[in-house]
Amino acid sequence: MAQVKNWHLNREMKYPYADNRPKKQIAYIFDTNKCIACQTCTVACKTTWTSGKGQEYMFWNNVETKPYGSYPTQWDVNLLKQLDGQEWDKTTGTYKGKTIFEAAEKGENVKGWHPTDRDYAYPNLGEDECSGNVNKGAFFSGIHDVWMFYLARICNHCTYPGCVAACPRKAIYKRPEDGIVLIDESRCRGYKECVKACPYKKTFFNEVTRISEKCIGCYPLIEKGEQPRCVQTCIGKIRMQGFLSKPEEARADNPIDQIVHIKKVALPLYPQYGTEPNVYYIPPVHVPKEFLHQLFGPGVDKAIETYKNIKNDKDLLGAFLLFGNTPKITHSYKTDGEFTMGFDEKGEVTTKVPLTEPVFVRPFKNETTGANHHNIP
Repeated sequence: MAQVKNWHLNREMKYPYADNRPKKQIAYIFDTNKCIACQTCTVACKTTWTSGKGQEYMFWNNVETKPYGSYPTQWDVNLLKQLDGQEWDKTTGTYKGKTIFEAAEKGENVKGWHPTDRDYAYPNLGEDECSGNVNKGAFFSGIHDVWMFYLARICNHCTYPGCVAACPRKAIYKRPEDGIVLIDESRCRGYKECVKACPYKKTFFNEVTRISEKCIGCYPLIEKGEQPRCVQTCIGKIRMQGFLSKPEEARADNPIDQIVHIKKVALPLYPQYGTEPNVYYIPPVHVPKEFLHQLFGPGVDKAIETYKNIKNDKDLLGAFLLFGNTPKITHSYKTDGEFTMGFDEKGEVTTKVPLTEPVFVRPFKNETTGANHHNIP
């Protein structure tokens, strides 16, 4: 195996292929604090891409309730149990345990597990179930004793994909122009090694066509400069898609870089797997830190602190206000006065958003009609 640099782990690790990062890497940011689990993203993805025969059980996008929800059943718990010693150096932020590639058994490239048909039978498992019972008269403040949150999941289009490492046919590849991970269906022979190897269980097998399928990052839209369907349709405006620079090439005018690399307020899901996933999450502020540390790694405390003080940082606030305000991909932005503006790849303005939402309060009494009104903005 080759030695590659994984910046999530702050160290080198073993991977079957040499390091070959794309020219630009597709990336997403999801704000878990704003997700209401309306499943609009799930429906948009389902109706666009997986409405055919053999795809009935496929959810390339799903939203699950943590701590008990998971699709397929216990997709994360089953693998976490196999990875011993998931420790981080608190001083350097270096991962001291083994990744799924380093923990693989002899003759295997990736350590994984294969879900059964029954594991895919409960897409709503644990939905809206919280971590404990709410007693009569209880109230919440800060970190909650009883909690839940919604975790939206898609293919992470990893820098070091487990599916790519495991496929004996080399049918899965990463596009050099944007880092999207795709399956060459003409080469796939249905060995299901990708299903077993993906730690996030976002590769699926079609029993009708006998080939594997997965999220394609809505690349027809990406090639037109537009964000994917799940991003455009998000009612809560929790999603942003763009392109992430290499850590050493981070740009302050790139909203994805600003949030991920510079302010480090968005974190990868289960970075200890070693795949360097490219979907980043704003951790929920009301959940016990112990749970979040396992999900998102050692940067949780700083990320939450930065998020809570976002109003004091105009550059970061400006980047966040771009969520859900344009169907176009924002390649750069700038905060000027009381507005933040997003620009496409050509430098043309795609959106302009006020830093402070304007509020208009009407008079209590309407002098024309004589009617009294409540002061509702």
